[in-house]
Amino acid sequence: MSHPLFEKHQATLDAAVAAIHGRGYWTPYPEMPSPKVYGETAADDGKKAFEACLGKEFELGQPGITGWTSPERSPYGIALDVRYPVSTPAVLVEAAQAAMPAWRKVGAQGRVGVCLEILDRLNKRSFEIAHAVMMTSGQGWMMAFQAGGPHAQDRGLEAVAWAWAEMSKVPAETVWEKPQGKNPPLKMQKHYEIVGRGVALVIGCGTFPTWNTYPGLFAALATGNPVIVKAHSNAILPAALTVRIAREVLAEQGLDPNTVTLAVVDKRADTQALATDPAVKSIDFTGSNVFGQWLLDNARQAQVYAELAGVNNVVIESTDNYKAMLRNLAFTLSLYAGQMCTTTQAILVPAGGIDTDQGRKSFDEVAADLAAAIDKFLADPATATAVLGAIQSEATLARIDEAGEYGKVVLASRKVEHADFPKAEVRTPVLLTCDAADEKSYMEERFGPISFIVKVADGAAAVALSERIVREHGALTVGIYSTRPEVLEAMTEATLRAGVALSINLTGGVFVNQSAAFSDYHGVGMNPAANASYSDAAFVANRFRVVQRRYHVE
Repeated sequence: MSHPLFEKHQATLDAAVAAIHGRGYWTPYPEMPSPKVYGETAADDGKKAFEACLGKEFELGQPGITGWTSPERSPYGIALDVRYPVSTPAVLVEAAQAAMPAWRKVGAQGRVGVCLEILDRLNKRSFEIAHAVMMTSGQGWMMAFQAGGPHAQDRGLEAVAWAWAEMSKVPAETVWEKPQGKNPPLKMQKHYEIVGRGVALVIGCGTFPTWNTYPGLFAALATGNPVIVKAHSNAILPAALTVRIAREVLAEQGLDPNTVTLAVVDKRADTQALATDPAVKSIDFTGSNVFGQWLLDNARQAQVYAELAGVNNVVIESTDNYKAMLRNLAFTLSLYAGQMCTTTQAILVPAGGIDTDQGRKSFDEVAADLAAAIDKFLADPATATAVLGAIQSEATLARIDEAGEYGKVVLASRKVEHADFPKAEVRTPVLLTCDAADEKSYMEERFGPISFIVKVADGAAAVALSERIVREHGALTVGIYSTRPEVLEAMTEATLRAGVALSINLTGGVFVNQSAAFSDYHGVGMNPAANASYSDAAFVANRFRVVQRRYHVE
């Protein structure tokens, strides 16, 4: 029997399934914060709703509450003081297990329908969520709205579409009839039930608390698994709003709201206890290599979907649009002050320079011109603050300050005063040069607005080094600029061997650190930076199993 919410959103689901197979541009969630789309009062209503959360207890009605905590500190320097419930991890697991049978019984259509309704409501509250994302992560307003709202929702819907595509391959029942010659055939009725693997734990990150959370959350939920969302300690509010909306939808449908809960913990040991609980069968994680590797080594009872650190890189071998290349790279390195898992860190340039439409450019000229392009792009404080956002963590500020130890500084980072948030830590990129032999400088992720122009022997050496970086240290994105088909072919083959997404000669309005849902695969799962992809069949299919029952019929 079809579910009312499935019927309500079926057109969106059908279009999403078509999109994941066609891979063209499509979205049901407009990315521009236009009053014509979201309503004339949506912006004001969203801001007021966000402000109404500040300085108060964030009620969720969860079990096992032992106290309240307010660990968030805004990178913009405003007081948040939202107090969140601290629930005993074991109680959350027990509650999730108790909710699981009813979540299974509602069926694939019911689960998908509920997920689509949650996403629809998240979209309607994009302004509120955007303020929460901005003020906890440090993103600029437009990025917070787009990446924290519609783009994150796109990724969630993409996971639901893949989940439905895989689950819908399984028939609910069949009659099995095997001929027996002259004797009556053997005849059996067989039923096939999709069953979630168990409790899912989704561990959020501090810089993209919705974009990196929604794929795992909705993939697990749609495939029959109750979900515990463990928010990053400095970006709880976007996750808390998401969990509250999910719980509201579940309760309205007569389902146990503890199918989705929020884990806010004061101690690392509590997160470790959650991750290693025998009932937890899947973990989605975005963050540091240290804790990611700990999960892979210790949470052996669970399937871990991990996005870890990497060294994204770009090869510049030649270009026929030097100015546009520099402009594109300047934006890439500046966006959200490099606090993206896809931002370029190593730019590989031949020691003898490159051919361009403006003549031969030496290595030093390329470095100086890129520095000048960044400076020009960020010259206006209003533009700079909008693009850069604020630095999310003290550790990133420390990395910026010490970056000069790792190479020759060709562009120093500077602090930009924010007109609206005087306490905000806004920093421009630092750009350094070094030799390819200085691997300790550039061959580890230095998260934040820190990039190296690395001097390599020639174009072939650049391609080879790019491949080795990906193989040994991982990357989510690489790029190349070249006018020579043989170089582009060599780079293509290198990325196919290493397993990383490649962007070629980006000079327009698309940047290497951007990823479009329904079209771009975020992560490949072949190199150390990620063992899974947002999103493909593999991201969802191992989250459920098919349990059958059969009996003889006449």
